[in-house]
Amino acid sequence: MRILIDTQIFIWIFIEPYRFNGRARSFLEDTDTNQFYLSDVSPWEASIKYGLGKLKLPEAPEIFFGDRVRQASYKHLRIDLRHVTRVHSLPQKHRDPFDRLLITEAKVEDMTIVSDDRIFSEYDVKSLTIKDIS
Repeated sequence: MRILIDTQIFIWIFIEPYRFNGRARSFLEDTDTNQFYLSDVSPWEASIKYGLGKLKLPEAPEIFFGDRVRQASYKHLRIDLRHVTRVHSLPQKHRDPFDRLLITEAKVEDMTIVSDDRIFSEYDVKSLTIKDIS
């Protein structure tokens, strides 16, 4: 399965791993069965929050994200013209532009998105929550 990891989930994996039980951790670490992706949207969003003092990371975003993507053996999902030009087609259920782009990327790339944001399930996109993988 091709899986897109939401920004919050990715950060929790490394900063707040206690949020995941053993089954969820095993799922998120199973790079043999699943292909995990982190979109460029996530470090962009986190960098903005980090710069505003709304997000604490153990290192600056430019170090944290590159290091952790390699450590987890996840792949990068680059932001593509096909992604940004289709955001308009989503219903206006969620106002967060970063989440809207993540949802669009998952739809365009036919991926399942893992997020703890329950509003994701209101979109026509395959999604999983922590509860689903636990």
